[in-house]
Amino acid sequence: MIVAFASSTGEKIDQHFGWSKEFYLYRITKEGAVLLKTINAETDFEDEHQKLSYKIEAIGEADIMYCTQIGPKASQMVQAAGIHPVRVAEGEELKGSIDNIIEMLNTQPPMWLLRAFHKANERGA
Repeated sequence: MIVAFASSTGEKIDQHFGWSKEFYLYRITKEGAVLLKTINAETDFEDEHQKLSYKIEAIGEADIMYCTQIGPKASQMVQAAGIHPVRVAEGEELKGSIDNIIEMLNTQPPMWLLRAFHKANERGA
């Protein structure tokens, strides 16, 4: 399963989805996590729909996306692209979120996480 984190440093989740300039993509399994890449999603688009579409395309391989804030329109667009958005508190440790995902996968995952996990396994991600 691939998870995108909206982060300015790769250490904390500290970005609003629509304003995030970087996303850190991790492959997360029940056994652990590995950083796949950092995506530069900075854009000069003035049009909100174009800007959001660009960011969604940039993280298109993700199954889940963690951010601090996401507007209703952006949330709908992210979900329509098959990515589950998750809002967390500003400054939440990225490593802590990864550890939490792994723990949930190995204990009693919520339905949204099970769906994302199974969807990723079906497509071999």
